[in-house]
Amino acid sequence: MENEFEQAMYERTDEELIKIVTLEKNRYKPIALEAAEIEIEKRKLKISEFDEIIREAKIEKDNKQIVNSNVVGSGVRFLNYLIDIIATYLLILIVFIILGLFITPFKDSFLAVLLTIITVFGTAMSYYTIMEIKFQKTLGKFITKTKVVKLNGEKPNPSDIINRTICRFIPFDGISYLFVKNGLHDYLSKTKVIKG
Repeated sequence: MENEFEQAMYERTDEELIKIVTLEKNRYKPIALEAAEIEIEKRKLKISEFDEIIREAKIEKDNKQIVNSNVVGSGVRFLNYLIDIIATYLLILIVFIILGLFITPFKDSFLAVLLTIITVFGTAMSYYTIMEIKFQKTLGKFITKTKVVKLNGEKPNPSDIINRTICRFIPFDGISYLFVKNGLHDYLSKTKVIKG
């Protein structure tokens, strides 16, 4: 009788198979491990040739455990949120004051509303994006001594931060971390906020 996991293991890469039978053994059922071992034999793979892959995977797994043990709680996240909201509003106010020096009030209310929306969202996006790309922190995170990292603990790249910032504008995202340890913008951008 064919093992129900044989097809799934057939579709795995060599690297994935090696990880399954070494580092991730405890995550799989015995029947799945057996299918992985059969596939390794069919491919004539030697686990000893994959020492570097196993070593790197172990380091990555250890880093993820360190990150997970340092994830900050909802209280700190809420404090970050409050501080950053205040900082963002002050920054928006400053931008409006500066714009008011150069732009005369619009008679067309639609244009005024459009400029207001662009200014508010543009300023908020700039605040979060610039601060987190440059420092991995916003003002709130500086005060609470926390920072943004990727799931493996590495510094997020600019595209991760831009994605994270865009996701902040999803309705109710700002309070999503009150219900789960990582907020919606963390989950969608594959980032976490940790001590540091």
